Amino acid sequence: MDIIRTPDDRFSGLTAWPYAPRYTDIARGDGTGTLRVHHIDEGANGSDPATETILCMHGEPTWSYLYRKMIPVFTAAGHRVVAPDLVGFGRSDKPTAMTDYTYQRHVDWMAEWLTTNELNNLTLVCQDWGGLIGLRLVAQFPERFARVVTANTFLPTGDRDPGEAFRAWRTYSQTTPDFNVGKIVQGGCAQRPIGEENVSAYDAPFPDDSYKAGARIFPTLVPGEPNDPSAPANRAAWEVLSTYTKPFLTAFGDSDAITGGSEKHFKKLIPGCEGQAHTIVAGGGHFIQEDKGEELATIVNTFIAANPR
Repeated sequence: MDIIRTPDDRFSGLTAWPYAPRYTDIARGDGTGTLRVHHIDEGANGSDPATETILCMHGEPTWSYLYRKMIPVFTAAGHRVVAPDLVGFGRSDKPTAMTDYTYQRHVDWMAEWLTTNELNNLTLVCQDWGGLIGLRLVAQFPERFARVVTANTFLPTGDRDPGEAFRAWRTYSQTTPDFNVGKIVQGGCAQRPIGEENVSAYDAPFPDDSYKAGARIFPTLVPGEPNDPSAPANRAAWEVLSTYTKPFLTAFGDSDAITGGSEKHFKKLIPGCEGQAHTIVAGGGHFIQEDKGEELATIVNTFIAANPR
């Protein structure tokens, strides 16, 4: 496995992102060495057992910068915030071949990152692929999670039609000659434009197309039919989640053609959803953290306060 690493100077000058980078080495999964995974760790002292730790997981094709509007709201409430960059994104290492990326590898990479950093008592906040991976982690390590908040995500098994909007996105990702990450993020927001400085920040991890293998392949890794290689593992995860009684909240933007309606499946199938203040956020697109970050963070804080450990 060949990997490349985005130069640090690509992230200099991001005035909305003052956070110190932290790194964890994990196994590549092919026996050739390690990968460096980036995360930020802000707010309250994680060694205090009373601290609430919020794990923020981003999706395609963003990085932890997506949570910049939410982090100050969380830390002001006295919480600790941990936000990693998935392998292939942000400041994390980037395997150069699209074939290096599989759904299971992403789960395995983040599972090792999670356990290496000894993260526990977590409130997961996840969106897009942050949910496809994060919910697999909840199913694998239910004892490490105290609560879950899903926002514009799903956990597909290939048994339902993913929809025309998703199929169009998957085709686009594999055929466009210019996979313009910043513009893709802007296009998935309901509140546009998002500002050139933010478009540039989303472009920062990708100096050229050689860095985009992970971003390009991601849409094809979503289970789209019942015999998809990742479908059995997601079905097994649903078996766990269907017995998950810890607090589980859905907070979806109302303007997302890809994941809109998925919140109904969570509310129907996961016991921990019962009695929670599920929310549809007006004016929130697929990238709800970009559109309505402060509002979403306040919803999460209220959820934590209403559901003490």
